[in-house]
Amino acid sequence: MALEYPWPEPPSGTEAIEVAPGILWLRLPLPMKLDHVNIYALDEGDSWTVIDTGFASRKSRAIWEEIMAGPLGGKPVGRVIVTHHHPDHIGLAGWFQTAHGAELVTTRTAWLTARMLTLDVQEVPNEESLAFYRSSGMDRAIYDKRAADRPFNFGDVVAPLPLGFTRIKQDDTITMGGRVWDVHIGNGHAPEHATFWSRDDTLVIAGDQILSSISPNIGVYATEPMADPIGEWLEACERLAGLARADHLVLGGHKLPFKGLPHRMAQLIENHHSALDRLLDYIDTPKSAGECFQPLFKRKIGEGEYGLALVEAFAHLSHLHQDGRATRTKGADGAWRFQRKG
Repeated sequence: MALEYPWPEPPSGTEAIEVAPGILWLRLPLPMKLDHVNIYALDEGDSWTVIDTGFASRKSRAIWEEIMAGPLGGKPVGRVIVTHHHPDHIGLAGWFQTAHGAELVTTRTAWLTARMLTLDVQEVPNEESLAFYRSSGMDRAIYDKRAADRPFNFGDVVAPLPLGFTRIKQDDTITMGGRVWDVHIGNGHAPEHATFWSRDDTLVIAGDQILSSISPNIGVYATEPMADPIGEWLEACERLAGLARADHLVLGGHKLPFKGLPHRMAQLIENHHSALDRLLDYIDTPKSAGECFQPLFKRKIGEGEYGLALVEAFAHLSHLHQDGRATRTKGADGAWRFQRKG
């Protein structure tokens, strides 16, 4: 079954598309290869609930002011719901709280992680991050550049988060836009990622957990070098697949809304099993994450994508190791090299 795209073109500028009664789809630009994030506004009568926010920047705030005066009709944003802690989704949540008095609703892990990262500003790379880069087999020229540059800081694109939020968790229900939604938690792309499944119609608000035409980045980082996000991703996909219906309209955090969710869940699961199989064949001799881009991604990786590719390659290799299908040894250069067992 092919996926269906009810709206082949996304909204542009401050335009909004009504994807269901009382639910608007908008887009904010991002200064990266994935150049947009989808935003959803749900009409509460005298106010709006907004799901995800875009980066914190002067440009984004100006766009939001136009959106609130235009498609949102001057009604206030009373509540911001954040699907997960990544900057393109939580970036302006704190601004909505402080400048507009909005309530912030998200998972505990998303809030704690985002608040911790906004407070952890590094002017120079810390040794733990550099050691992790070396352990991943980062290209030497890219490593030298990163070691000399000011690192990316979460606080560069995320507004300060004041104390206070409302927690959501697995099996909660929440009322938004005149509908009752079940909360189902995903993992892998981000820990404790919230998705919302309407009881009253066929809508699913999926954030980055379920996207129509790309698979979200799944990476291991210096903060938790023995994490297994691939295992968590596959578990979440199998669990959420059990909820999927062909008539669901899925509203994702990027790309286009779509129908055909059972088929898409099968694709997402199969894509990662196939990637793991290709990788297992490739590591018949010991290889670091930095040497495994071709079998995983099947295309050339540019410098702008290099960091995300590296952490995803490491995540797949580490999953094979923790699953008992590969061994790993650390070389004199500090890089872990993984090899298929047997």
